[in-house]
Amino acid sequence: MGMDETVDPALTNSPPTSAASMYSEIQRERADIGGLMARPEYREWNPELIKPKKLPNPVKASRSHQELHRELLMNHRRGLGIDSKPELQRVLEHRRRNQLIKKKKEEMEAKRLQCPFEQELLRRQQRLNQLEKPPEKEEDHAPEFIKVRENLRRIATLTSEERAL
Repeated sequence: MGMDETVDPALTNSPPTSAASMYSEIQRERADIGGLMARPEYREWNPELIKPKKLPNPVKASRSHQELHRELLMNHRRGLGIDSKPELQRVLEHRRRNQLIKKKKEEMEAKRLQCPFEQELLRRQQRLNQLEKPPEKEEDHAPEFIKVRENLRRIATLTSEERAL
């Protein structure tokens, strides 16, 4: 390179001098690279042919994509993680994780503590509970007039006791 030659700033690794976005810089580099590539020979054959042009990508050209890209670049410069979650979501996930760990520990402890003696005690207690429950069920299925009659007897005995006092 001589002193007369100028170097295109887009081809060098120096940072852009203006506040251009990374996307526009990439587009400029692609355009410059396109100038360096060999052109097809068919363009020289007939000058009347329409020369093909590369179509722009509608996704990358959209404003929403450019804004998202700009936001991601700003977050990257600030050092924020892409997958950083809101504080509330992190706290809730931490609680859920702790609850699952606690539940697993309790289950493991319950299995570990059940020796044959404790198992026999649990079986006996379950049998006693089953024996006590059927009389309650029979009372629940009794006809309503019997329940009302019992309530009236209780009320009648309470009023007679109050009179005696």
